[in-house]
Amino acid sequence: MTTTHHATDETLMRYAAGTLAAAPAIVVKAHLARCPACRARVSEYEALGGALLEETEPTQLSATALIDVLAMLDDEDAAPIAPPPLAPVELEGIRLPDALRGCDIGRWRWIGPGMKMSRVGVPQDPDANLILLKVGPGRALPDHGHVGTEFTYIVSGSFSDRFGRFLPGDLAEMDEDVEHQPIVDKDGECICLAALEGKMRFKNVIGRMLQPIFGI
Repeated sequence: MTTTHHATDETLMRYAAGTLAAAPAIVVKAHLARCPACRARVSEYEALGGALLEETEPTQLSATALIDVLAMLDDEDAAPIAPPPLAPVELEGIRLPDALRGCDIGRWRWIGPGMKMSRVGVPQDPDANLILLKVGPGRALPDHGHVGTEFTYIVSGSFSDRFGRFLPGDLAEMDEDVEHQPIVDKDGECICLAALEGKMRFKNVIGRMLQPIFGI
């Protein structure tokens, strides 16, 4: 399936440079697995970064650097053993992106009619705000804005808002100037992986009341 919604060039540059925060980087990595166009852009930025490194002044190595490297190679007596194939990442039988491998994926929790959330722990960033959302067919998420940028990868199903229709593999990147209300298509539930740089700004009272409970 061809992706139609992509990460911005700024986000892809930050990803290539390794300066994107851990949670958004996981969401972008999931998108890259499905998007050849964005993978090509990341490769271009990585090549550009490599060219810049070649122009920097080289660092003097220690006098024993070569000997130390050769000694480490001599220690590898046995031939390397191929690792066994990795099991798919799943939550209650639902296949999730491989980008979540190594993360602590919590159970589904009810957050509203037809809506569940799973909080995802990121080992390299305990304060990361990374969640999985499962929303039933035809359900509308609360109308909201953002504090910071929200990165949302569509794992399965689809939803629509004023920016168009988002399908599996698409990435929705919404900054603090955006307000929207995603509505899941009626043909099935939608599962999304979302990284929040800040909190959501809910427009209705119920959303604001539930926000402290679920931490979104």
